[in-house]
Amino acid sequence: MKRGQEKRYTKRHAESGIAAPLPPLETWPNQYPGYEITIEIPEYTAICPKTGLPDFGTIAIHYMPHKACVELKSLKLYIHAYRNVGIFYENAVNRILQDFVKACKPEWAVVTGTFTARGGLSSTIRASYPQEKRG
Repeated sequence: MKRGQEKRYTKRHAESGIAAPLPPLETWPNQYPGYEITIEIPEYTAICPKTGLPDFGTIAIHYMPHKACVELKSLKLYIHAYRNVGIFYENAVNRILQDFVKACKPEWAVVTGTFTARGGLSSTIRASYPQEKRG
């Protein structure tokens, strides 16, 4: 291929991993109101759906539980399942938030992905529930 004629990103690339089957997130009943939990997972890996190369990063989940807390072993298995999924950073962070909210139904939650630099660029992606108003 000549320079400038690289394969373009497709809808298939953009949607990759959004509906991939992943292990379920389990919960246990919360006993106390009004406190916050932060969980950091420094061993996130996935596959870039365009290049097929591995992506690495840290996922942080910060939330206020309502009636349920996430069970950590199920969270670990869930996050480690991404290692075989072709998914963009942005989609992964939003998918993690979506699955987390569905399982735990927290008062609020923020998922932040801080991804290892590639080609001199690093990315931090943040998604929140309920969605924060900007501007």
